[in-house]
Amino acid sequence: MIPKNRRPSSPGEVLREEFLVPKKMTQGDLAKRMGVAIQRINLLINEKRAVTAETAILLAKALGTTPEFWMNLQAQSDLWDASQRMTSRGAG
Repeated sequence: MIPKNRRPSSPGEVLREEFLVPKKMTQGDLAKRMGVAIQRINLLINEKRAVTAETAILLAKALGTTPEFWMNLQAQSDLWDASQRMTSRGAG
C-alpha cells in the first residue's frame, strides 16, 4: 500500500540506513561485493539512479535479501512519484 501523506523510503535510503550504516559498510565495500563501480552505488544512495532488475539481483546476493525486496521499494517510489505528478496536473 502506498502511503498517502509522504513519499515511501527510496531504495537508496533503505540501503544506506538499514544496511550500510548498521553494518559499518562503505559504498566501496558494497561495490566490491557486487562487482560494480562505486558510482553505481553512490547514484543509487543519492536517488539519482533507480534500482534495475540487475541491480536488485546484485544487491540481494551481496546483502542476503531478495531481488523482490529491492524491486518493491523501487516500485513504491515510482508509483508515489507518478501519483504526485498526476495530481499536480489534475489527472489524479
